Order: sequence, then C-alpha cells, then structure tokens
Amino acid sequence: MSHATLSPQPSSLRGAALPKWFSWAVAAGSVVLGLGISSAAGLHSDIQWGLIAAVLFVVLSYGISAKVEGRRQARDRTATSLVWVAFLLAVIPLASLIWETVERGVKVFDVYFLTHSMGVVADTEPGGGIYHAILGTLEQVGLAALISVPVGVLTAIYLVEYGRGRLAKAVTFFVDVMTGIPSIVAGLFILSLWVLILDMGPSGFAGSMALSILMIPIVVRSTEEMLKLVPNELREASLALGVPKWRTILKVVLPTSIGGITTGVMLSVARITGETAPVLLLVWVTNYINTNPFKDPQASLPMYIYLQYMNSSGSGAAYDRAWAAALTLIAFIMILNLAAQAIARWKAPRTGR
Repeated sequence: MSHATLSPQPSSLRGAALPKWFSWAVAAGSVVLGLGISSAAGLHSDIQWGLIAAVLFVVLSYGISAKVEGRRQARDRTATSLVWVAFLLAVIPLASLIWETVERGVKVFDVYFLTHSMGVVADTEPGGGIYHAILGTLEQVGLAALISVPVGVLTAIYLVEYGRGRLAKAVTFFVDVMTGIPSIVAGLFILSLWVLILDMGPSGFAGSMALSILMIPIVVRSTEEMLKLVPNELREASLALGVPKWRTILKVVLPTSIGGITTGVMLSVARITGETAPVLLLVWVTNYINTNPFKDPQASLPMYIYLQYMNSSGSGAAYDRAWAAALTLIAFIMILNLAAQAIARWKAPRTGR
C-alpha cells in the first residue's frame, strides 16, 4: 500500500506587500514634489515647502498602500506617517534653534568669557564675560532648590502616605493651581510682599523665593508619582515586622523611589533656570560680581541675555555676548537633563537575578 507524499503548498493568505524602502522612497519623492510646487507657486519659505512635503508624504503613503496592500494596511501606514511627521515637526525647530545658538555663540565663547564679568565694559564695547551672571544664577537656583525640595517632597509624602479627607483634597487642588501659575504672577506676589510691604529691597534671595513657587508643584507632582510606584508589599512587609510607619517611609519607600525623585528635582531645576520675569522684578541686574544673594541686585543669565540683546544699540559685540550666554544657558540645562537621566538609570531597580 503506497502512501502519497504531501508537499507543503504556499500559503495564499498573505496579500501583496510593499518593499521596506517604500517609505523612504515616498519621503524623497514628497520632498522633490514639495520643492517643485513651492518653486512653481513662488513660495520662498522653507516652512511652506516642508508642510507641503509632509502633506504629500501622508497622502501618497495612504494612496499607494491602499492600492497595493489594501485599506487596512494603508490606515496603519497613515498612522505611522503621521507619527513621523509630528516627530519631525517637533525636532526640526529644536535642532534649528540649537544650531543657530551654537553657530552664533561660539564667536566669543571661551575661557575668558566664562571667567570674567562685564565690570566697566560698556554694552557696546567688545570684551567682558558672564562670570557674574553664572554665579548669580547658580546661587538663585540653588536657594530655590533648598526651599522647594524639602517642602515638595514632604508634601508628596503626606499626600501618598497620610493624606485622607478634605485636607488632602485641598492640598491637591492648590498644587494643581500652582502648576499653572505664570512666572510673572509669582514674581508680583514676592514683589508686593518682600519688596514693597517688608521693604527688603531687590536681591537674589527674593528671586529665589519666586522661583521656588514655580518649582514646588513640579517637585510635588513628580515625587508623588514616584512614591505611588513603590509596591505596597514593601510597606506591608516592613510594617509586619513592627517597623513604625515613619521609619518605613524613611528606610524603605524613599530609598526605593530616590532615583525618580532626584530626576524630578533636577528637571524642575532645569525648568526654573531660564525664567526671566521673576528675576526682572526682584533681582534686577548689575555688571559687577555680587556673591551675597541676600543683599543688593545680582546678575543672572536670563537677564544678561535680555539686556545684552536689548541694549546693544546695533553693536555686534553685545549680540555675540547674548548668543554666547544663551549657549551657556542651554548647555547648563542639557547637563542637568543628562544628569537626571544618568541618575534615573543608576538608581533604577535591578530586575535581573
């Protein structure tokens, strides 16, 4: 009795598929068509032809895919195309800003620029530096962090570990309100209280208090989310051993979430570093080095950039200093963000055995 040998038959369930390079080819064709349409219509803006190319990329991706692969796969490709277009719309302006800042800022960005103040150098004269502004920014942001971090972390601990009833709801409500407060409002509040009512005068500390108002809700929210991620089993195991709740929070909950808390704090510091309105109202400005943040006006990087740009009177030297100071500020914020990511990875829980 013979048995027939069955050979596997190719499956016919899989429909036609476009090659992997299809998206790149459509993107290149959309750019060429966008340039052609822009040139034919007399449009000279890069933004205009870029938007035309983006629309063509989405439309062509859907049309060709629907013709070859079917409407279901075409909708999937359309969603992917929209994601890429949104990504480019977000990245291109950022890359353009960084490129422009670096290109203009490197003209006077050197060791001398970082280690000297303006002193007796006029805004229209070459020379001078930003040492006094860097010192002022570091002191003002540092004082704001000293005020905000304990208040923010303790508030988050209360909301997560103890908060119940109306008081917790009221605290949560006011934290949400503070998150949306404009920086100018925080500056006006400290101005009316500290400068006008108490007659303390402008100082770096006054600016730090306004910056802390902007920083506290960010610290509270980030810390609150990190504390919620700590498994309840860890708390229950510690309490089952007879450990008091405050000690459980101090020895178990906070060490477990310290990486995320630190990341949130550093991101909040990066958020307030470039604020100008509170500094303009409360700190003012000086061209000389003032190491005492509790007395007299003090320089800062945001105000330095603003004044060099506004008071340049067409001077190329002042413009160059403004761009170099902007480059310094961007570099400082990027370092903070990279440090936050490094700390988050360093303190992340180990999942391996």
